[in-house]
Amino acid sequence: MSVDYYKILQVDRNAKDDDLKKAYRKLAMKWHPDKNPNNKKEAEAKFKKISEAYDVLSDPQKRAVYDQYGEEGLKGQVPPPGAGGFTGASDGGGPTMFRFNPRSADDIFSEFFGSSSPFGGMGDMGMGGSRASASGFPRSMFGDDIFANLRGGGGEASGNVPRKGAAIERTLPCSLEDLYKGTTKKMKISRDVIDASGRPSTVEEILTIEIKPGWKKGTKITFPEKGNEQRGVIPSDLVFIIDEKPHSVYKRDGNDLVATQKISLVEALTGYTAQLTTLDGRNLSVPINAIISPTYEEVVKGEGMPIPKEPSKKGNLRIKFNIKFPTRLTSEQKTGIKRLLTSS
Repeated sequence: MSVDYYKILQVDRNAKDDDLKKAYRKLAMKWHPDKNPNNKKEAEAKFKKISEAYDVLSDPQKRAVYDQYGEEGLKGQVPPPGAGGFTGASDGGGPTMFRFNPRSADDIFSEFFGSSSPFGGMGDMGMGGSRASASGFPRSMFGDDIFANLRGGGGEASGNVPRKGAAIERTLPCSLEDLYKGTTKKMKISRDVIDASGRPSTVEEILTIEIKPGWKKGTKITFPEKGNEQRGVIPSDLVFIIDEKPHSVYKRDGNDLVATQKISLVEALTGYTAQLTTLDGRNLSVPINAIISPTYEEVVKGEGMPIPKEPSKKGNLRIKFNIKFPTRLTSEQKTGIKRLLTSS
């Protein structure tokens, strides 16, 4: 037997399919020409022999011919074993002979590691201008760090694992009322998909987003794998990020709502009733009998934002005040105020 394919793959003659795949992965990664730029000719020869050995031993028909007749049998120099069932060719009505058509080394490598995966979407990343190596792959895909990432704990590649596209993030503006009461939003998207025949097409989808009461700015809603489909790449996740629109009356502070009322100095000193419309449309009256200083806050418990983890509970409403002081006073007014304040 002039060529020992078992020896080339470093497996015994009883090797199973998994043993052959494991051996091929390890040796193909080791001897790929682009992995051996300083020893390219030897690497190319070994890479082709490794691929040829795997091609023969992984095919039951080819392996049967090889085991009985050796390399000569694969080249059609002897008849195949048994009564047929092998694809063959005959010359002028003579005995049917087995004909071995070896597969491309690059095709076999692509089946294991993908032309765009796991090395990453080359067809979609402008790789066409990169210079191809002797193996047919663009040179830039074979950096040492890429090979290192493919090796598992045992030193061989972990298999044909597609990469996943980076998440696509979009802001989702919501009013404070939406975040207070909760709402449903529908988003229309269009994306590229690949049909069963491998042809790309564009489809439109309506995504339904359930906004829960109390959600905050920065909350993320993820739709797994709703990005564009590409060959050899797992579609990206589509992520919507809640953004809070400014409100004319309220500002949010965690689970609390803050409202600022403009009042006169007289109201600050003599009493004031705050009139507010809540985010769910109720009218709220808050009487304040205390002296209102510039730093005073009136706290109304339970009138803030819903707490997402405890929807039955709410934060507080905090009312702040912007006191308008008079720009001028007459001498009589000054005297009167002084008399009132000193007498108290």
